[in-house]
Amino acid sequence: MDSFQRTAVLRRQVAETLAGLTTDQLATRSLCDAWTVKEVGAHLVVPIHVPMRAFMWEMVKARGNFDVANDRTARQAATRLGDRIPAILREKSERHFAPPGGSPSFQLADVMIHGQDIRRPLGIAHTFEEEDLREVLELITNPTSRREFIPRRRFDGIRVVATDVRGADGMPWSFGEGPTVEGPAEAIILAASGRSVALADLSGDGVAILAEHTRQR
Repeated sequence: MDSFQRTAVLRRQVAETLAGLTTDQLATRSLCDAWTVKEVGAHLVVPIHVPMRAFMWEMVKARGNFDVANDRTARQAATRLGDRIPAILREKSERHFAPPGGSPSFQLADVMIHGQDIRRPLGIAHTFEEEDLREVLELITNPTSRREFIPRRRFDGIRVVATDVRGADGMPWSFGEGPTVEGPAEAIILAASGRSVALADLSGDGVAILAEHTRQR
């Protein structure tokens, strides 16, 4: 499967998770601090359901501030769509979307990370395909693209090793030089994207350095 097809699979998996949640669970604060679980679900629906002109109008109102427009659009979608969010995410899972200048991997990463923003606070376990994890690892460690997801210096001075993903040489996937940060790829991806809760799943002399980097924006 290509990146778009694998993104569609992840969307449907998130939709299934959301569909089984109670009202209290949907109101739980997600790992994406500004949003509840429901609002994260709404954020995932926005690029495949909300017209681009609506988002651009929010950009105008936010004076070009993407983060403000993104936040407002997600909150509005959560209020407006309500219980329909899982169904929309499932029905429109095949829709192609990549941000301007971004590759299809961007959307795969977005759905993977935000899916865990939903699951982890609720104690819901999830297993990703190795191919998906490898693609997102390659994306966030690529200097030309990772700025969209993580600060430029997040991996400075450390070597990260994903114990559950193999590289082209058949050895555990790795990146960088310095003290080692070792653990599951999902935890590396989440920690690198600022979800400090995932640091507890990692080990090695470089964890303290990565922890310090996650406190920097």
